Amino acid sequence: MVAADRTPLHLVDEDSAKRRQILAGASKVFMDLGFDGASMGEIARAAGVSKGTLYVYFADKNRLFEAIVEQEMLDQKKVNFNFDPERDVATTLREFGRAYIQLLCRPGGGSAIRTVMSIAERMPDVGRRYYEHVLENTINRLASYLEARAKRNDVAIPECQLAASQFMNMCQASLFLPFIFQAAPPPSPERIAQVVESATRMFLAGYGRKAG
Repeated sequence: MVAADRTPLHLVDEDSAKRRQILAGASKVFMDLGFDGASMGEIARAAGVSKGTLYVYFADKNRLFEAIVEQEMLDQKKVNFNFDPERDVATTLREFGRAYIQLLCRPGGGSAIRTVMSIAERMPDVGRRYYEHVLENTINRLASYLEARAKRNDVAIPECQLAASQFMNMCQASLFLPFIFQAAPPPSPERIAQVVESATRMFLAGYGRKAG
């Protein structure tokens, strides 16, 4: 029997490391120069590889940019928000809100979002995938948790998808826009906790079950 053709593990690791090296260099160039200003030559220099090597991995600038967005989506999916339906609503909202804003406003995180926003009109499929896999996925997970708690009469929410979006937007208040437009540095954990606590109180004031 002929043995299956397998690429040696060390070559697979080297290939993955080279790809990550290219993506890191390309991310910096896209951040500094924008999509239009970035060239494959500039990206190759920033990544420390030849243009020939760069083209082995990515056919053109569009494919490279899509790979960066895909990597950002994978990184964000690794964040494990705790939406256990057995947990109480206030604790779950507070912990999720803090983790969500820390992820959204992490140092360097705004660059990926700004780049996707800037190119979404020209490459709508990329923008749509980013929204569906990152933002909409998180909204859906929070909405499913709220639906579970509504069935237990812990909250009175007629439209959980809308309520999930509302809570996430309240958590962003005064934090996300200044950060994304580079008018302010990433917010401190203390400031994030203050804003999320306010958002949680407002959310429960509107949707929490009233005694009596």
